[in-house]
Amino acid sequence: MDISVVVPLYNEEESLPELYAWIERVMKAHGFSYEVIFVNDGSTDRSWQIIEELSRESDAVHGIKFRRNYGKSPALYCGFEKAQGDVVITMDADLQDSPDEIPELYRMITEDDYDLVSGWKRKRYDPLSKTIPTKIFNATARKVSGIKNLHDFNCGLKAYKKDVVKNIEVYGEMHRYIPYLAKNAGFKKIVQHQARKFGKTKFGGLNRFFNGYLDLISLWFLSAFGVKPMHFFGLLGSLMFIFGFIAVVIVGVTKLYQMHSGMPYRLVTDSPYFYLSLTAMIIGTQLFLAGFLGELISRNAPERNKYQIEKTI
Repeated sequence: MDISVVVPLYNEEESLPELYAWIERVMKAHGFSYEVIFVNDGSTDRSWQIIEELSRESDAVHGIKFRRNYGKSPALYCGFEKAQGDVVITMDADLQDSPDEIPELYRMITEDDYDLVSGWKRKRYDPLSKTIPTKIFNATARKVSGIKNLHDFNCGLKAYKKDVVKNIEVYGEMHRYIPYLAKNAGFKKIVQHQARKFGKTKFGGLNRFFNGYLDLISLWFLSAFGVKPMHFFGLLGSLMFIFGFIAVVIVGVTKLYQMHSGMPYRLVTDSPYFYLSLTAMIIGTQLFLAGFLGELISRNAPERNKYQIEKTI
């Protein structure tokens, strides 16, 4: 199979028939063998009924129905698991992304040999309250991830080699950082494609900017220390313990010097530096133990990507 199109959706009954007709038209015009996987993320409208109708009309339509709303990342994760095409393309269900871009995305993957191609909403017509945070967010993501040639990490239109989606784990709200996940998995050929955009997404909201930064910090930490948390907690804990120990020694030596010299002195326990030093040693020990425990449980969450799926087509 040439192409799998994965479409996560939430309450998109109005756009689904038009979207599939558009995808079908493009696929047939270029002679692609394909499948379209609609992942219904707990919609409360008639989205699932429409997906069932489309599946009865075409064998290329497949569907996954969640029992409740989980979010875009779980939807993509389950869609990636089901995808069989050599090239996997993701797009939003609200007609934001043009299926006319599919042939060029396919060409860039198969002929130019890119591992991942990401869309870019270059011309934005959103208010400044949305465009400015988006620019800041993308600039930060480029800096942290080291992927300098992407300008829109959150764009839903992306194309992947099949190996990419089968070797990354999208969970939580990490869909924004799939290029970063792919890079961490060893896939280096990542490029940007300028795509036309339509419609308005129903995934996320203003809180996605705050969640986005938290996810970015989490991903950076997991990338740098997820396999070896002791490298972070152990180092920080050791430094704090050593600092506290040296401070305690200084406090004790200072008192002994004052006693030996006949100078007035006070009890060690009367010095605030003594308690600060003890606190640093205790915190250092706790951080070290946290690193040790992290080593034991590192990335062992077998049910992290277990979702309640009501139906599949």
